[in-house]
Amino acid sequence: MFMASFNSSNHDQQEEEDPSSDLQYQHQLIPEPSRGGFTSALPNAIHMRQLLIRCAELISRSDLSAAHRLVSILPSSSSPYGDSTERFSHLTANQAILEAIDEGQQAIHILDFDIMHGLQWPPLMQALAERSYPPPMLRITATGHDLDILHRTGDRLLTFAQSLGLRFQFHPLLLLGNDYDPVIPPALVLLPDEALAVNCVLYLHKLLKNDTRALHLFLHKIKALNPKVVTIAEREANHNHPLFLQRFVEALDHYTAVFDSLEATLPPNSRERLSVEQVWFGREIVDIVAAEGDRRRERHERYESWEVMLRSSGFSNVPLSPFALSQAKLLLRLHYPSEGYQLQIRNDSLFLGWRNRALFSVSSWH
Repeated sequence: MFMASFNSSNHDQQEEEDPSSDLQYQHQLIPEPSRGGFTSALPNAIHMRQLLIRCAELISRSDLSAAHRLVSILPSSSSPYGDSTERFSHLTANQAILEAIDEGQQAIHILDFDIMHGLQWPPLMQALAERSYPPPMLRITATGHDLDILHRTGDRLLTFAQSLGLRFQFHPLLLLGNDYDPVIPPALVLLPDEALAVNCVLYLHKLLKNDTRALHLFLHKIKALNPKVVTIAEREANHNHPLFLQRFVEALDHYTAVFDSLEATLPPNSRERLSVEQVWFGREIVDIVAAEGDRRRERHERYESWEVMLRSSGFSNVPLSPFALSQAKLLLRLHYPSEGYQLQIRNDSLFLGWRNRALFSVSSWH
């Protein structure tokens, strides 16, 4: 995938069209599978890293022909063939919401930014249905870029809620085009005795552009809603550096660790792993490495940056409970039985890492 990103960078400097938006082009970026896997031998991995960084240096100096020649001799040792971070973030964020809202609460409203397929919410709905009787009324206002997907997501969640005897409403909010500018529904009115929870899983980094004004505006609007809890989940990486070379090296090290963790927990030919690496991580890598300026969406920052921005917007960190940590450990033990995964509580937030490198953080704010 990183080798393919060089071709994307070359193309990006020659044409204005952004190849990362074309799914067919994205599939062409994936190299053929090799028997060795992504990290079949440590010396090969180290050698590949050095060559890739050398290519990045050449591209940063606009020496595209030399970079292309070097790319052509790189070994094809990466495999194209989910993902623990998604389940980890969903489970931990759900636990933070449950702990922030009293059991006797009769109505709960969740504002979920970029809900996608809503996979986070069935476990929370199950927990709400089981912890009190009668269960509370649950409303979800969800943003997304595809109205059909939003409606299908709402229909599935409604069917599941009905099977639990849970009163449920779903309100879709369509975001136009690739616009991630902060949108707060003007008609978002809380019902009497309704508790609000705001969920931002892999969302805040998309609000960053050349400065933090849009993000600060978004956070101040959220704070004005007076939510019981705001859950934040983000990659633990700095992919927002303006210099291509530094951004590339950071992405290379981060996603190498991510792919290593996948290789340790999923078979090389796993369809789940193939889908995650190609469609999700592949698109992220192309965006980070090949897109420049306002076209780049994946602007991940480390936890310390989010902490500064949240505190400056009036938020206070809500410590995650020991139960949230033990629950996350149980999830890893059951679904990802590898000693390489590590969990750590730091600054009242939970970090998921792979072999001493933090990959993901989940935090709770009020």
